Amino acid sequence: MTSGERGRLGRLTDAVLGGARAARDKAREMRDEFRTSDEPERALVAPLLPDQEVRYVGLAPVRAHEMHRAGSQFADTMTEAVAESLEPRALFGLLNIVNPVVWVDAVLTPVRIAAGVLLLPGKAAALAGGVADAADPESNLPAPRQGAEPRQPLPLTPEQEAFRALFRLSQYRPLADQLAEIAYRRRYVFSGELASLAGSLLLFLERYTGTPLAVTDTHLHLLRMGRRPDEGRPDRRQPRVLWSVERHRVTRIDCDHGAARLVQFPSTIGFDDGSWIRIVNPATRDDQARFLAAVRDIPGQRPAI
Repeated sequence: MTSGERGRLGRLTDAVLGGARAARDKAREMRDEFRTSDEPERALVAPLLPDQEVRYVGLAPVRAHEMHRAGSQFADTMTEAVAESLEPRALFGLLNIVNPVVWVDAVLTPVRIAAGVLLLPGKAAALAGGVADAADPESNLPAPRQGAEPRQPLPLTPEQEAFRALFRLSQYRPLADQLAEIAYRRRYVFSGELASLAGSLLLFLERYTGTPLAVTDTHLHLLRMGRRPDEGRPDRRQPRVLWSVERHRVTRIDCDHGAARLVQFPSTIGFDDGSWIRIVNPATRDDQARFLAAVRDIPGQRPAI
């Protein structure tokens, strides 16, 4: 090898090493940029939970994972489009619902327990943030034909009406029909029974957005809070607790081993009533690490971060 060739090889090596150092520095810069703290959120949430130690508040809303099919009691070939094409009453057989009236009352039970509120209209409206009736799914229906009987809200007990308002369900369709549609549409992401802790959590995730998880020393909470404001803007968020469950009722939390990345963080949460739900949360590595540290005493598979 001539001295000229050695010189060119040396320059090439220096260029490669320089590029590697630049890439490393850029990666470190990006990690620092995404390094965040949940201290502002914990400060906002702490007054809501005076007797609990707030260990984690998510920085992004959690949602039901739409592609999880493990443990489904339905055929994988059945799709959401098929569910939407069926009459609600036909769904009762698919969901093993024998008595829709009794089933609606059963669905109310875990919501009473998990939401921690007595389901009366005033409290339901307060929990819903005053917008419970704003999304009636049939509010855009055409007016009744001339001479036809006007549409009337279906009769409900005060507790059923509070439940309907809390989850923004239509007042013109039977609750059983609407709940059956939700249960069937989400059959791949939870254990399939709305009358369970996982089912009550699914209802809140189905009807509300901007809902991060919070973990304390005694509970797992779902919050209604909204996103952090841009830097320099005042933080006017007023968080509310939508749903809560005591930690001892959470039997395990399994997190995808390949999910330690910046895009999403899928987890499956199991409860002591045998129900489970698959959720996903867009989260940075720091946020993921904080969540895993907050639930480290709960059994489950965890990724290395």
